[in-house]
Amino acid sequence: MTEKAAQDDIAALAKGGRTNFLGFLLRLAARLPFLFIAGRLYGADALGRFAYALVIVELLGQLCALGQKRGLAQWLSHDDERPPANIIADGLFLAGLFSLTAALVLYAFPLPMFPSGEYTAIDRLLPFGLIFLALTEVALAAQAYRFDVGTTVRARAIVEPWTISIMAGVMFLLVPESGLSIAYLLSVIAAAVTAFIPLLRTYGLPQKWSPQPVVMWQLVRQSLPLATADAIEWGTRRIDIAILGLFASPATVGIYYIAQQVASLPQKLKTSFEPILGPVITRNLKEKNYAAIARQVSQVGFWITAAQAGIALALGIPGEGVMGLVGPGFVAGTGAMALLLAAEVVAATAVVSEAALVYVARIRNLWISLLTIGFQALVSVGFIVLAKDLGLGELYWAAAVAAALMVALAASSLAKAWLLSRILDQRINNWRWALIWAAIPAGLVGSIATRMPEWMELLFGIPAILLAYGWVIWRKGFGPEDRVLFRRKIDHQAG
Repeated sequence: MTEKAAQDDIAALAKGGRTNFLGFLLRLAARLPFLFIAGRLYGADALGRFAYALVIVELLGQLCALGQKRGLAQWLSHDDERPPANIIADGLFLAGLFSLTAALVLYAFPLPMFPSGEYTAIDRLLPFGLIFLALTEVALAAQAYRFDVGTTVRARAIVEPWTISIMAGVMFLLVPESGLSIAYLLSVIAAAVTAFIPLLRTYGLPQKWSPQPVVMWQLVRQSLPLATADAIEWGTRRIDIAILGLFASPATVGIYYIAQQVASLPQKLKTSFEPILGPVITRNLKEKNYAAIARQVSQVGFWITAAQAGIALALGIPGEGVMGLVGPGFVAGTGAMALLLAAEVVAATAVVSEAALVYVARIRNLWISLLTIGFQALVSVGFIVLAKDLGLGELYWAAAVAAALMVALAASSLAKAWLLSRILDQRINNWRWALIWAAIPAGLVGSIATRMPEWMELLFGIPAILLAYGWVIWRKGFGPEDRVLFRRKIDHQAG
């Protein structure tokens, strides 16, 4: 690989990083109204039931997408014989077939979604949202293959969250008993439309396409390990709700769901890098340029870790004020939110390592993921039982499952980075001591902010924490290649 090609890869990753950070800010602005509306209008009980149902629906949506968020890049880069639109049509057909089947089964047997038996006729339609989830994943992966991250930002960070926020408010006035379900269905439909318009513009319609059972079966067989790994990675962020729901009341699950929604905002920073990393890694694998893969994985891993650590400090230190925005009853979930934010920081290494492992060690990566979620489930139950034995209340159980998630993701990060470094024979490391030096002044600024009135703590404290952290990380942590993240153009003269 030439120096110019290496710089092009970093520039593409940096462009994706800039767009995704903008997407994070937009998603934050859109998600907060939903949390406020859902918490204040619908209450913790309704939120808990809604959250539990979504665990089932979205898990099946991930499985039915067949891992194409990353796998589609490999299909497109290795099949030079057929038009790209036909390959994408294969993916859409498979995702649509699997998701429709799953939706019909879940509609016929809704008990897994609503174990309490409390649901309306409209709530029962929730499974059909997974059809739009799966098809949108394929469409966005296809756009990302052409380095179009803007469509993902529009669909996932603007259209989807703003639709659910606005419609949750509107539907509370019209159909309060099913408002959250209607708002969710409308949001995933709107996101699908937003994804498909540029998809057709980019690739056009398939040419003389028809389903080919043999080819389809080969694609399914190739995709199953990746789809399972995706579902497991997603499941580690949802099994905590499922386990907590077995032990605790819907109100506690609702409080935990709000904490999880706040903490999952920075998670989008790392997951949205995956489609950009995919094409870069697959090309370097073709050229057997393992040093470039290790460098890109480590560099993107540092970008994500640095961004998530800053966001975790900015949201976690004034956590009581952030949770209090949703409603006074939700402040008790602050401890769980802080642990969930920390879990997202330690998970960054696993996510970027997996971006390469799915191409070079698909089955071993799957086994690590399976062990991770199994370990998380055991530790979650163990921590809850320990909290009960100590006589602690349900909100401590919520903190217990959040702590279990953090422990499991830390173990996964260590295991996946070690495996990738062995395969590539290159060092994988996204840790830099500047993260500690930047956290110290951010913590000091945050401690001052928490002594202010709550509105000042949120309005001025959060930006001040980010500024203090960002100034140090820029001066002490970012080298010349890292600063490409903040430049629109890269100098190719060296090439």
